[in-house]
Amino acid sequence: MRIAQIAPLWERVPPPAYGGIELVVGLLTDELVRRGHEVTLFASGDSLTLAKLVSVHPRALRLDPTVKDCGIYESLQLATVYEQAEEFDLIHSHMGHGALSYTNLVSTPTVHTLHGIFTPDNEKMFKFAKKQPYINISQAQREPKLGLNYVATVYNGIDVNSYEFHAQPEDPPYLAFLGRISPEKGTHLAIAVAKETGWQLKIAGKIDLVDKEYFEQEIKPHIDGEQIQYLGEANHAQKNALMGGAVATLFPITWREPFGLVMVESMASGTPVIAMKLGSAEEVIAHGKVGFLCNNIQEFISAIDKIPELDRYDCREYVENHFSVQQMTDGYEAVYQQILAEKFSQNGYSRSFADLAKSRI
Repeated sequence: MRIAQIAPLWERVPPPAYGGIELVVGLLTDELVRRGHEVTLFASGDSLTLAKLVSVHPRALRLDPTVKDCGIYESLQLATVYEQAEEFDLIHSHMGHGALSYTNLVSTPTVHTLHGIFTPDNEKMFKFAKKQPYINISQAQREPKLGLNYVATVYNGIDVNSYEFHAQPEDPPYLAFLGRISPEKGTHLAIAVAKETGWQLKIAGKIDLVDKEYFEQEIKPHIDGEQIQYLGEANHAQKNALMGGAVATLFPITWREPFGLVMVESMASGTPVIAMKLGSAEEVIAHGKVGFLCNNIQEFISAIDKIPELDRYDCREYVENHFSVQQMTDGYEAVYQQILAEKFSQNGYSRSFADLAKSRI
């Protein structure tokens, strides 16, 4: 099958450090190529992929200080995709609402994976294009009031083998926090847990410009380099080592997190997760088996004492059985089949998806 994958231009695919969407797109794209599909990836020019790469800018926009209007490059990318839409059997957008205004202009179907959240502004566009096929990355992400055409839930997956398993935490023991340093991710709450309990906390993550004031006022004053450590933005190997060596990873979100890839990455490393019971956390964490779901900081504190009851091997096995890149790709292929079968049916064709797939592989 000829498939176009459209990735955001903000980060490279896959990202060198932080970038959950780009990591997922990279893994999915490469696995589709391995399965024999003809895939074109529309992403930043510094992306690394097994697919054919097409880009309108040579590097990730976040790393280019000369770029002042990111929206221009997004428009260029989408125009490039849809000008050649007839060359594909299906287009898969990971751009949120970005591609919605283009999809009805071509006959090639587009499926949209929703990686983010809804806002009062973007809801207007989603309502306008509510009949388009949407994939959500968790049940918690769905917003019933919009009446969108949700066709499936496909959980994010990771390459489990790329994460070294840590059978035991490091000594001296510590807690880990990884993710954007922002109010939504609850970095301040992780610090509160550490200070209340006396545990050492190691923090890694990027600081976006919009969160700089939050970091300066709410986080930086607590960083002493000893009990509370900030390690900067971590790459894959550094994340794996940091989470794998921790007694537990704290995930004290304050918003409806659509998925939370950090939870899966931590468990793949062998480390249980203590998460706030919001958003997708209930779908990702098996409470009492691979981590704990909490309603407040006091429950976080109590959960730390229960961590020794959990088996780190169970954490790894849980990810292998539920959140592998193979399972994610199986889910997306099933959606592709469904969408193309519906297209054939609407056009009065009897040709099966299997026949199409064979003709394109």
